[in-house]
Amino acid sequence: MMEYGVTQEVSRNENENVPTIEVSLHRSQREKIPVISNNYEVYLNECDYDIGLESDPTSYDQAINSENSTLWLYAMEEELKSMKDNEVWDLVELPKGIKTIGSKWIFKTKHDSKGNVERYKASVAPIVKGDLFCELQCPKNDLEKKQMDKIPCASAVGSIMYAQVCTQPNIAYVVGMLGRYQSNPGIDNWKAIKKVLRYLQGTKDYMLTYRRTNNLEIIGYSDYTDCKDTRKSTSGYIFMLSNGPISWMSHKQSLIASSTMEAKYVACYEATCHAIWLRNFVSGLHVIDSIMKPLRIYCDNSATVRFSKNNKTTGGSKHIDIKYLVVREKVQNGVVTIEHIKIHSCWQIH
Repeated sequence: MMEYGVTQEVSRNENENVPTIEVSLHRSQREKIPVISNNYEVYLNECDYDIGLESDPTSYDQAINSENSTLWLYAMEEELKSMKDNEVWDLVELPKGIKTIGSKWIFKTKHDSKGNVERYKASVAPIVKGDLFCELQCPKNDLEKKQMDKIPCASAVGSIMYAQVCTQPNIAYVVGMLGRYQSNPGIDNWKAIKKVLRYLQGTKDYMLTYRRTNNLEIIGYSDYTDCKDTRKSTSGYIFMLSNGPISWMSHKQSLIASSTMEAKYVACYEATCHAIWLRNFVSGLHVIDSIMKPLRIYCDNSATVRFSKNNKTTGGSKHIDIKYLVVREKVQNGVVTIEHIKIHSCWQIH
């Protein structure tokens, strides 16, 4: 017991003799910047003050029951008088079965630079029940507001595309080309769009016609053109039935063709695949008794026609993907036939 007590006392004395070292904490001297700047807070406060969020009524009942009801009534009378003088609307009898469009009064106080009320403004805004209006539908910043003022290239191309898909195979190529530059359209693209719109306006009375015939036959025409930007060719085809077009397409090829023959052959491959599906689809409708076969596909390149009819491989065709050789198989099996046609006789599907 005595030894333990002595040992404990010695340990206590040793701890008392240990010098105390004060360590100073390092603090950054950089100026702290708040997450939301003071200027931004002031801007919000001024904005709230200017538009009168705290005092402006949000409905007709609030305006009538407010302390400034006389001023709001006078503002509404001025607004109605202005609409009547400018002949904004005509009073007519409501037809039977027709519902009226509702309206809403918008009340806003105008302030001067010192914050004093300068004018009480009331305006009528037509709304429809069920319409959704929220801040998410508004531009978020100045850049988005500027973008809203730009020329509506995408909307115009979408309208043209609707006409192309339904009744205008002759503009299939130009619509595809215009669609490639929608991410960054320029003034030249807009001029091209207006040119197509003028063409559609001048041909609005034209229509697709089909003639009665005893021998129903699907005939295809394939062609291509190149792109100077990507060096990828654009395939196009159109299929005729009863002397009228029933299906057409124009789109960019997925590979870069090294020769005209290769580009034409790829176009024939895409036309062949669609021709087989189209014949099966028309036959499956059971609207007609039968369709003559083999299906004829016309091409204006004689080298492509020869390449599709034999199994010989030339030096310029060794690199062609094996999947495109299905055209040879379909030709040998009598499903389709690739025939040559002069360029002035070919349908201009571009």
